[in-house]
Amino acid sequence: MPSVFRHATVLFVLANLFAGSLSAQALQNGDNIVPNPGFERFAGPPVGWSYKGSFFGQVVKYWFSATTASPDVYGPGVKVPQDWAEKGFGKQASRTGKSMAGLTLWGCTNGKPHCREYVEIQLAEPLVPGQTYLIEFWVTPLPRSLRINNIGAYLSEERIERKADEVLLFQPQFFAKNIVAASDGKWVKLGGQFTATNEAGYLLLGNFSEDKDTRTESRYADDFNYAYYYFDDVLLKKIPPFVPVPVKPDDITRQPLETGKAIQLKNIYFEFDKHELMPRSYVELDKLLRILRENPAMHISIVGHTDNIGGTDYNKWLSRKRAQAVWQFLVDNGIPAGRLKYLGMGKAKPIASNQTEEGRFQNRRVEFVVVKR
Repeated sequence: MPSVFRHATVLFVLANLFAGSLSAQALQNGDNIVPNPGFERFAGPPVGWSYKGSFFGQVVKYWFSATTASPDVYGPGVKVPQDWAEKGFGKQASRTGKSMAGLTLWGCTNGKPHCREYVEIQLAEPLVPGQTYLIEFWVTPLPRSLRINNIGAYLSEERIERKADEVLLFQPQFFAKNIVAASDGKWVKLGGQFTATNEAGYLLLGNFSEDKDTRTESRYADDFNYAYYYFDDVLLKKIPPFVPVPVKPDDITRQPLETGKAIQLKNIYFEFDKHELMPRSYVELDKLLRILRENPAMHISIVGHTDNIGGTDYNKWLSRKRAQAVWQFLVDNGIPAGRLKYLGMGKAKPIASNQTEEGRFQNRRVEFVVVKR
C-alpha cells in the first residue's frame, strides 16, 4: 500500500450478501482451481484501505497477504483516500466484475514502504505431480507507475506467512521476462504452462526478484519511483492429457469401515476461528460423499475437535459448528439426515500435545465414526 494511515474498519453487516455461495460440486479436469479468481467475493464491505497486511484477508474471501505488507483491494464499498485518489489510485476499471487487487512490485532501493506486496490463496485442490497446468492472470499498471518485468506466479506446498514486510525470493513457475508496458487502462494477460513437480496447494502473485534484478521503464518525467499494478481474473487449470491423481495409503477411501472406528478427514479447512468450509475441503468431502453413496445402509457420526486455546464452552460450540458444516454439505448433496449425526468435543480429546503448533494443528480436526454398517 502506498502509505501508512489510520487503520480502516471493516463492516460485516449482511456478510452473506457479500460472501455469496460457493459451489460444493466436485471439480472436473480443466476447471479453474483458484477460488474467487476475480477478487469479487467479499467477507464484508470495506470502508477504506489499511496499512496492515491482514486487512486484505479480512475483506477478500480466501485471499490473504503473504507478508505484513498490505495489498490493496478495490471494489464495492472501497473508499480510496483523497490524497491517493488524486494520484490516480482506484480510477482503473476492473477487467471483469467490479473488484480487483492492487500491488506494489518494485521500489525498495528508493526507500518505498511496502515495496513488495503479494497476494496468496489456497487452491481448491493440490497440484498433481507430472500434470501440465496453465497459469494466467491479467494486469495493468497505475498510469504514473514505473513499468517492470518479473511479475510472476509461485506455487508453494505450504502457506507462506512471513511476519515481516520483506521481498520473497522464490523461483516462480511463471514470470514475465519482458517489461509489462501496457498503455493506460489496458489490461494485459500474462501466463504460461508448467509441469507440476510437487503437490503445491498455494498460489502467490507478485515479484519474486530483488530490485537490482528487475528491469524498469518510465514513461514521464514525473512518474512515481515505484511500480504498482492492478491484478484481476486469475486462472490455474490442468491441460490434457490428464494425469491420474495418486491415492495415498492413508486416504479415507482406503480405510476399513469398522463400526465404532473414528476416521479423520485429513484435508478439511476452515477460516481462522470460523466454521465456514474453505474450498480446499471439498476434495475430501467428495470422497466421504462417495463412501456414503456406496454404502447406503451406513450411518455415521461427525465429530469436531479443537486445540486447547480458548474457553471450554466456546471450543465446544466451535467444534460442533464445524461438524455441522460437514453434516450440512452431506445433506445438501442428497445424504438423508437420518443417517447422520454431528457433535462437538471441543478440546476434550486431543490426539497430540497442545504444547506445540504442530500438535495443536493435529488436534484441530473433524472425524467421522461409523455408527452402523
